Amino acid sequence: MAYKYILGISAFFHDSSAVLLKNSEIIAAVQEERFTRIKFDNRFPKQSIKQCLEIGKIDIENVDTIAFYEDPSIKWDRIFYNFLHYEKFNFKNFKKLKNFLDKKFYVEAIIKQIYLKNFKGKIIFVNHHLSHASSSFYPSPFEKACVVTIDAIGEWSSTSIGIGDKNKIINLKEQKYPHSLGFLYSAFTEYLGFKVDCDEYKVMGLAPYGKPKYIEKIKKNLIYINEDGSFELNTHYFNFIKKNNMINKNFENLFGFSKKDKKESLETHHYDLAASIQKVLEEIFIKIVKYAIQITKENKVTLAGGVALNCVANGRLLNEKIVKDLWVQPAAGDAGGALGAALFVYYHHLNNKRENRINDTQKDSLLGPEFSNDEIKLTLERLHFKYRFVDNFDDICDFAVDEIKNGKVIGFFQNRMEFGPRALGSRSIIADPRNKNMQKILNLKIKFRESFRPFAPIVLTKYVNEWFENVDKSPYMLVTTKVKKEKLRALNNDEKEKQGLELLSVVRSEIPAITHVDNSARIQTVDEESSKRIYLLLKKFYEKTGCPILINTSFNIMNEPIVCTPADALNCYTKTNLDILIIGNYILNKNEN
Repeated sequence: MAYKYILGISAFFHDSSAVLLKNSEIIAAVQEERFTRIKFDNRFPKQSIKQCLEIGKIDIENVDTIAFYEDPSIKWDRIFYNFLHYEKFNFKNFKKLKNFLDKKFYVEAIIKQIYLKNFKGKIIFVNHHLSHASSSFYPSPFEKACVVTIDAIGEWSSTSIGIGDKNKIINLKEQKYPHSLGFLYSAFTEYLGFKVDCDEYKVMGLAPYGKPKYIEKIKKNLIYINEDGSFELNTHYFNFIKKNNMINKNFENLFGFSKKDKKESLETHHYDLAASIQKVLEEIFIKIVKYAIQITKENKVTLAGGVALNCVANGRLLNEKIVKDLWVQPAAGDAGGALGAALFVYYHHLNNKRENRINDTQKDSLLGPEFSNDEIKLTLERLHFKYRFVDNFDDICDFAVDEIKNGKVIGFFQNRMEFGPRALGSRSIIADPRNKNMQKILNLKIKFRESFRPFAPIVLTKYVNEWFENVDKSPYMLVTTKVKKEKLRALNNDEKEKQGLELLSVVRSEIPAITHVDNSARIQTVDEESSKRIYLLLKKFYEKTGCPILINTSFNIMNEPIVCTPADALNCYTKTNLDILIIGNYILNKNEN
């Protein structure tokens, strides 16, 4: 059988990546940030492509087709329209327009003449939202499904609804620029002092600390919402059409206080704003999905686009039984666009048959590089680290669990690197969820980030229904649900009256370190079929403690990408208060150095 290799590329906007397909099989998928160590690196993914080809054991000459995740000519229409209608004709704005032309309009020439000179195949441009839609539908376990994409902006679209059926995706409805749910949420991200296109998840994490007092003000002034989920932004309050920032003085005057400075402490109105915009987003999100189900007559739903990473909204779809089944692309943002573009070419352009399947084809999203014990040893010795080699991984798990029980925090580096923003047990930091002090320890001493940030649990699939509500399986950590009532503790009057960050001191459940202030948790389930070493560690923890849950957070610190190589892991281990590093079959322990 002759294999067809397709290389998917996302570049020049946000979170560049590369993906290699061998026919329909996902051979490799990696983000450029993991190699350059620049978070959300948007440059051409040179190193990602190199890595994909190495994993696939082929050269660029073997690649038949390159699929690019958006259509620059259509995007040019929007950019030029915006320039003519909203921007002043001056040197600065003209230079911005020229930069787009130089970098994005001539993508094919850039690829063939600068970066991949030996590539002789065809380059196919796939619409941005079609790339997102394809990234969620084609790897999903569904033969037929309602396909919803919600993000900030593609070429023109900000929201799209389609139907996936076997090997085809048909777009049915779309919401167009400048009306964007992603832009609305990003406006509040900026207003709250966080970084746009980076820190939106912080707003989601902050929301449970507040009360949604500003919902009516938002709906009356900033956005008009229709019953079908379509909406219109009141552009009087936003700056993104004319400038690079999101909001203007009208926006600030509406709420009566200035944009939060990064150094400014969080106050009650900040919590309330986060709570309010989160509720508005959920309302629109649910209306869109309900309408999508109505017009497609399909109750199995796939999601992609940056807004699909809002796991609280995703959780409501399941908790309120709005969908029969849900599959969210783990790399739902622009990185996943590279995967979607490649799959769209394979199935839609080339009209290849899509086989029925029980499980998804994402391979647990473990699609990046992995490193052998020999490779790890070379790095350890080159950098002069003391280590202990343990041949039997069961013995490693025994040691790790005993240390975790004693309050130690472990860096866990195993197998292939994850594709997408979530660490799923290969590039993870692991700790005890029963420890009431562990959230504070992890935030302040390990991750060096804001104290309000919650942590996610990893749980054995077999026991998930004993501890959490309404979720049977969640392998990609993309759904938030509630901790079971029987696992919660009754709060006294003083605890009930606490507000803001005071809520952090309240012990709410048997697993306080992963129970957010609204009794929720963003869960990841793991089972034996996953073939992850993290399963063996989690199973051992359950055997020794009776608790089938561990804290699983990404192996990185704030403002840095998740670690990729052994050297990255060692660097993070060195400059944090991590107690132990388990890297392959090697153990590093700061208490032994």
